[in-house]
Amino acid sequence: MSGVLDLSWWQLGLALLLVGVVVAISLRQALGLERDLAIGAVRTIVQLYLVGLILAAVFSAARWYWVLLILAVMAAIATHAAVSRLAKPIPGVYWIAATALTISTAATLAYVIGVVVQPRPWWEPQYVIPIAGMILGNSMTSAALAGDRLQADLFTRRDEVEARLALGFSGREAVQPLVRAALRAAMIPTVNGMMTVGVVQLPGMMTGQILAGASPLTAIRYQIVVVFMLAVATALGSLLFVRLAVGRYLTPAHQLRRYLL
Repeated sequence: MSGVLDLSWWQLGLALLLVGVVVAISLRQALGLERDLAIGAVRTIVQLYLVGLILAAVFSAARWYWVLLILAVMAAIATHAAVSRLAKPIPGVYWIAATALTISTAATLAYVIGVVVQPRPWWEPQYVIPIAGMILGNSMTSAALAGDRLQADLFTRRDEVEARLALGFSGREAVQPLVRAALRAAMIPTVNGMMTVGVVQLPGMMTGQILAGASPLTAIRYQIVVVFMLAVATALGSLLFVRLAVGRYLTPAHQLRRYLL
């Protein structure tokens, strides 16, 4: 069997009944999620259909500048999403998030496309856009998790940080335990995923390739590349975000800016 089985609109309608089951559970348990589920279902259909139309046009045009434009839009949306998850805004947080996500995504994507996969041309949309999307999505999540943990720890452990500063530690040394905890919190989901991939679940890219008719062994090789690239992307994204963000909480005189907490 090769190729992908096409799905008609009535088949998608049958899939929508699955959301109806969730709505029924929400009603039965008085969760109050019915409106959000309905809006979410509609947005899922509309957003994915629009993205499909845009990607079809980009794939057909096959121009490098359209690919770069798509990547820039994706990065901007990911930046906003990462920032919106922080409990309290940080001065210059958009630039911090944009820098962290852009560098981590660009570095990882350049290596995977230029060294590992090596499509010709290098900007082949079929490869660059999906891979960049996976990298951005995971970098965004890890950066948001790291930032949220850092903020929470700075608030609850601010006296500890100030005590370390009073003992003569530099600002970087005083917050290092908090930075380490934030990075661990951001990396744990990725590490856990690496431990159970292929055993507990078949990942999305591997499943998609198998459904498209690719050999399971070919799909597995691509999935291995994906797992490794997401590991480095989440590490770089969270590290850059935390390092840049923590500097906003410290003065040049190595004092903690309590008013930001």
